[in-house]
Amino acid sequence: MIDVVEALTDSTKPRDYWYSMKVRIKNEDEIELSTSCRQLKLKSIDGKRYETDCANTETLFRIIQSIPSPKAEPFKRWLAKVGYERVREIEDPELGTKRTRTLYKAKGYPDAWIEKRMRGIAIREELTEEWKNRGAEEGKDYKILTAEISKATFGLTPGKYKKLKGLKRENLRDHMDDFELIFNMLGERATTEIHRNEDSKGVIKLKSDAKAGGDIAGGARKKLEARLGRSIVTKQKFLDKSNKN
Repeated sequence: MIDVVEALTDSTKPRDYWYSMKVRIKNEDEIELSTSCRQLKLKSIDGKRYETDCANTETLFRIIQSIPSPKAEPFKRWLAKVGYERVREIEDPELGTKRTRTLYKAKGYPDAWIEKRMRGIAIREELTEEWKNRGAEEGKDYKILTAEISKATFGLTPGKYKKLKGLKRENLRDHMDDFELIFNMLGERATTEIHRNEDSKGVIKLKSDAKAGGDIAGGARKKLEARLGRSIVTKQKFLDKSNKN
């Protein structure tokens, strides 16, 4: 946080500025930044590690908004623009879809891939809505159910799949090729239909359905792999692979 303060202000003593800022925000807005920020031991220029105030993205944006400095204005204008866009997307969800397509296009994804990815997003949203209505809680339960589908479809949990592709925070599906996306969609769409057909309730039954849906996609994957003589599951990231081609 001291680095952020130093970059966005003209203060010659960013540490003192940060301390005064925490006091000011607490008094004005009744927000305790010391509880929002966490102290992590980070390596300094002297090679030693010191406890340093750090913040997540949400808290960081809140702090930037509280810095009265010309250098912070571009970030504030950007935050206002993003907020305005999100409000418009709530009013007209189609705008959010258009924005997503534009972002993928800007990253270099071809139109055919974007169409599959967008369809996959819609199928995923349909599935999670079923989970929500049938007794699963967002977060841990969704993660468990997703892992069941992935294991049955690809033989890997999402975590192991990301490790195979060398991913960390990136979205796994954004690095899948056509076949990976297609079988992923098949597993999730089959699971959704099984939930509806059997009127499933509760995490235990949903988990069983998830495996069944994944098994359907996994069986189709194995048949294709046998015919092609190669694995569909690949460590290559889609854009890296397409750029080589």
